[in-house]
Amino acid sequence: MREIVLDTETTGFEPGEGDRIVEIGAVELFNHMPTGKVYHQYINPERSMPQGAFEVHGLGDEFLRDKPVFKKVGQAFLDFVGDATLVIHNAAFDMKFLNAELGWGGFMLLPNNQALDTLAIARKKFPGSPASLDALCRRFGIDNSAREKHGALLDSEILAEVYLELIGGRQPDLVLSASGGATGQNQSADAWRPMPRPEPLAPLITEEERAAHKVFVDKLGDAALWKSQA
Repeated sequence: MREIVLDTETTGFEPGEGDRIVEIGAVELFNHMPTGKVYHQYINPERSMPQGAFEVHGLGDEFLRDKPVFKKVGQAFLDFVGDATLVIHNAAFDMKFLNAELGWGGFMLLPNNQALDTLAIARKKFPGSPASLDALCRRFGIDNSAREKHGALLDSEILAEVYLELIGGRQPDLVLSASGGATGQNQSADAWRPMPRPEPLAPLITEEERAAHKVFVDKLGDAALWKSQA
């Protein structure tokens, strides 16, 4: 199962009011494990950067001036994403911007149901608790000390760790091989079956506990369940 953990940085909050994407960062997961493949692109928004947005991500006009416009990189982005599930924190925001940029560039739009919203997952799993990316890092003990400012690729990498914790931790499905080692999902579970122990495990109950249990059962009378199964 291929998933893309994704984040964007923008000039503001509303593409309908002229705001644009200035950075896309994405991390590929396969069977919930990072593959090492990433997509990272800075984008010239073809407009000036508002001070408020600059304070969030630190991407200014001078830095972005020589970066490609979205129309030049849109197809490469779509090729990386493919039909993978998009794992996004507050997915409605990023999908709104991505589809606005794709539409302006004449590209195919991304279906909204291709996105999985980790914000919604966190709110359902921890109702009433803070569900920001920083709050979830604190909850799961994930180091986000490098996150002095928002950055799409760094946030995607952090979100990948948060997502794996939200769904139960970073543990791929493993099957033990006949030699006792671990194999991935490509190997059938039929390759290994549990065998009886060569020697039974020693009982953990002490003689004093065994005697106390017998006294307890005797007090229950002849109808005691333990006596009927003796």
